[in-house]
Amino acid sequence: MRGGGRATGGRTLWDSSVGKKTVMAVSGLVMLLYLVVHMIGNLKIFFGPGEFDHYAHWLRVVGEPFMHYEWTLWLVRVVLLVAVVAHATSAYQLSRRDIKARPTKYVHKKRRASYATRTMRWGGIILGLFLVWHLLDLTTGTVHPGFRPGHPYRNVVDTFSTWYGNVLYIVAMLALGLHVRHGFWSAAQSLGVGSRTRDRFLKTTANVLALVLTVGFVSVPVAVMTQVVS
Repeated sequence: MRGGGRATGGRTLWDSSVGKKTVMAVSGLVMLLYLVVHMIGNLKIFFGPGEFDHYAHWLRVVGEPFMHYEWTLWLVRVVLLVAVVAHATSAYQLSRRDIKARPTKYVHKKRRASYATRTMRWGGIILGLFLVWHLLDLTTGTVHPGFRPGHPYRNVVDTFSTWYGNVLYIVAMLALGLHVRHGFWSAAQSLGVGSRTRDRFLKTTANVLALVLTVGFVSVPVAVMTQVVS
């Protein structure tokens, strides 16, 4: 009986808007942490092919000998996959719930939301599509004609030597910046961290994180285009 009660309680929490927003917040913060680490790793490309390729190899052997080859990397991938699915599912269900709650359009529309808020939905779609392309491009090489397994530095330079590679990546990173800017603030509110005394700090943190991530990620294709990295 008690186990059933806990299961019912968990189900009720998930079915509530508060529960879905909490899932969105936690999964979003997990992905944000990964993005910060991923961006720092990407910047190693400025230290040359040896440094960058060594870092890519280290990602596959981290945790050895306790963890076998690529086990840690696959563990991270599984956690990220769960976070992405949970985040996207919660966002979709909340969006559908919001539409059902407002079956008729307002006569007077007020655009009080920021640009980032108004584009969160499309930004999420852009990032989802980009993630698929990014994996097929630099992880599996499926859509990358010149892909060479075991040569990450060369593959990155090769991708950003094409106009479409740069356009897709830069557009996605701009969408990411807007998504992080609004998402971090929303996560803080959903988790009950926000308050009158903390709001200014949280907004500043959201803006700084969005700017740093956008500039950090975009700096790589720009460096290849300008031949700073070649």
